[in-house]
Amino acid sequence: MTIASLRQGRSTVRAIARALGRSSGTISRELARNVGSDGSYASLPAQALSRSRRIQARPAAKLHPDHVLWGTVLTMLDWKWSPQQIAGVLKRINSLLGLVNQGLRVL
Repeated sequence: MTIASLRQGRSTVRAIARALGRSSGTISRELARNVGSDGSYASLPAQALSRSRRIQARPAAKLHPDHVLWGTVLTMLDWKWSPQQIAGVLKRINSLLGLVNQGLRVL
């Protein structure tokens, strides 16, 4: 059972929520976000919109894989160094880089 099939069968939001084991608020939000202009719900466009929202919500990585220090960071991680230790070394290597512990957590 999917939201789309239950919605086509004219099920209420609460009935859909019970059938899927979800909160009625969750189903209501899903329908509000992804109902087309004609009032219908389609799962494939809803999934595509969900993916694009998720990608847009992610913060940009502070250290790009093409950056010179990427390999250095990976090596230190292989050595079981903590993000704090790595950030400390990188700050000493290049104080202009501005890496902080939170930037290393995206690895």
